[in-house]
Amino acid sequence: MTASSTRRTTAAQSRIAAVGAIAVAGALVLTGCGDQTKKDSNSSSSSTASAPLASKLPASIRDAGVIKVGSDIAYAPVEFKDSSGNTVGIDPDLADAMGKQLGVKFEFQNGTFDTLITGLRSKRYDMAMSAMTDTADRQNGVDADTGKKVGEGVDFVDYFTAGVSIYTPKGKTQNIKTWADLCGKKIAVQRGTVSEDLAKSESKKCTGGKKIAIESYDNDQQAQTRVRAGGADAGSSDFPVAAYAVKTSGGGKDFELVGEQVEAAPYGIAVAKSNTQLRDALQAALDAIIKNGEYDKVIAKWGVEAGAVKTAAVNGGK
Repeated sequence: MTASSTRRTTAAQSRIAAVGAIAVAGALVLTGCGDQTKKDSNSSSSSTASAPLASKLPASIRDAGVIKVGSDIAYAPVEFKDSSGNTVGIDPDLADAMGKQLGVKFEFQNGTFDTLITGLRSKRYDMAMSAMTDTADRQNGVDADTGKKVGEGVDFVDYFTAGVSIYTPKGKTQNIKTWADLCGKKIAVQRGTVSEDLAKSESKKCTGGKKIAIESYDNDQQAQTRVRAGGADAGSSDFPVAAYAVKTSGGGKDFELVGEQVEAAPYGIAVAKSNTQLRDALQAALDAIIKNGEYDKVIAKWGVEAGAVKTAAVNGGK
């Protein structure tokens, strides 16, 4: 759910290597972290009182022992349900490691992606962690489609970097290699993501009346289903998600990646502008697990080392 201004691309060789690594990580998921929504608060390896960074948390969260996390839990391998119904993935694993530093449980609550920031404003969630790209528009509460201010915006603690990829039915690429090649064709995307924003902006560039037909869905799995069924010529999502789908859907027989990854930008943990103490506590916890090696273990487990960050920046998106 990556950013909407052009940045660097990733070489095809790196993409292919990452696809294989992600697949191996997927096989490990059943032995990895359990469901973040079902853990008992007493199961944490360190209590709030003894955790090294507990004092940085707001008193209300420290006393409750829980951080409520809004997340669209249908975005493998970033966050998704395994075959036993447990919440697993890159984000839950990183949150678990951060929780040990802060002495609290991160409780993932499922919601549609385009409602997560609204959930922060209404205080339904303390934070949102859902492959959400840190962009200037989101920081400032600006609707990317209209350019109008729609809210106060959020602050981000950046924890990963990813770009956007296009995938097609396997063996049916129709010579699609770039976004320009989608003019006159149909693409399926998740609503509220930068894949949707990018499809809209690229469609405006199409000539000869051949616009991109865009079908937007509540979650990425629905978009994948549409492409799989032949109802769309292509789909688009963040590279780790597209690569995971290509490798695992239909045993690797359903999709293929086309072209290069584009729009590489940071994923951020979103926090309300007014909640600076929680933001700073999360930044400290992320920096701590980067320094102690737990971050690298999670990133390696899921085969996404190319997206690793070296420090926890705040509002690093453009």
